Amino acid sequence: QVELVETGGGLVPAGGSLTLSCVGSGRTFADYAMAWFRQAPGKEREFVLGISWGGINSWHRRFTVSRDNAKNTVYLQMNSLQPDDTGVYYCAAGTQGVATTFWGYDVWGQGTQVTVSS
Repeated sequence: QVELVETGGGLVPAGGSLTLSCVGSGRTFADYAMAWFRQAPGKEREFVLGISWGGINSWHRRFTVSRDNAKNTVYLQMNSLQPDDTGVYYCAAGTQGVATTFWGYDVWGQGTQVTVSS
């Protein structure tokens, strides 16, 4: 089973950018669909973006997800960040394809904090 470690969080002013990385251990990383979720204080964990085994990049508005299976890494590029983007960002791995619900994933990282100041 893969283990996941997220990095790249931090404090950024509104309008700024961050790129989060999630490195997976284990030889089977490429077998997993990957996703990013986030959880703001007092709110439920919510789906951000996902990417399939084949690694076709996906984007939604200001965010883009990509992966490099040779490096066992998935990325989340975040642009034009707003205070509402503040939260803990988690990457997740699943074997059932990209799902938008947290129960669709088997493995989770510990999370990385993103704080956007106004």
